[in-house]
Amino acid sequence: MKRILPALFILLFPAIVYAAGNESGNSFSKAKKILLKRVYFDHRTTFYAGCGFDMRKHIDMASCGMVPRKRPKRAARVEWEHVMPAWEMGHQLQCWHRQGKYSARKNCRRSSPLFKRMESDMHNLRPSVGELNADRSNYRYGMIAEEPRAYGSAVDFEVNFKGRVAEPRPEVRGDIARTYFYMADEYGIRISRKQKQLFDTWNKQDPVDAWGRERNCRIARLQGNPNSFVGACS
Repeated sequence: MKRILPALFILLFPAIVYAAGNESGNSFSKAKKILLKRVYFDHRTTFYAGCGFDMRKHIDMASCGMVPRKRPKRAARVEWEHVMPAWEMGHQLQCWHRQGKYSARKNCRRSSPLFKRMESDMHNLRPSVGELNADRSNYRYGMIAEEPRAYGSAVDFEVNFKGRVAEPRPEVRGDIARTYFYMADEYGIRISRKQKQLFDTWNKQDPVDAWGRERNCRIARLQGNPNSFVGACS
């Protein structure tokens, strides 16, 4: 039985074919610091809720009408959200499924150079209200009926915990779509047909804006590659 397991594993979790992608050598921890100081230094606005924040990562909840759902301490600080969650990146790799003393994410971080590139890729990282980052978890993006506002009436971000779905505000849906397209293209991560159809729609409905272009080129200069779905950088 032990002899056939490796072959079976390769069939279930084939090696990902990927382009150069993020070759910066940054860790996830370092990437977050670079983003704060060198990308978002003059655009300190959270992704999902549009809240202002300072260089100490303190959220100005009054700036966006944010009302904590149940975790006020976490709602008061910025966390860096993986638009494509670490679970979605990692579970397609063998390191995520190996048993050992480490969690799946830690195991991939310590043993997979590919996962470290993906986890620290700044094109996939956005500043988020900590509570929204926690509530989104690794849920897929989608549309939620009736839009229940759990974070104050002004914050257009909804989560269906039972259905494991998060609905972002219209102003960032195209950014999410282009991030997923980038991650799939650069690292060979598979996206379901249903998700791709949704992202195709979001990409058309919410085209690239001036900040999206500027952010893309700032990251390209720091990381070495642009998100081609946003545009080229000189």
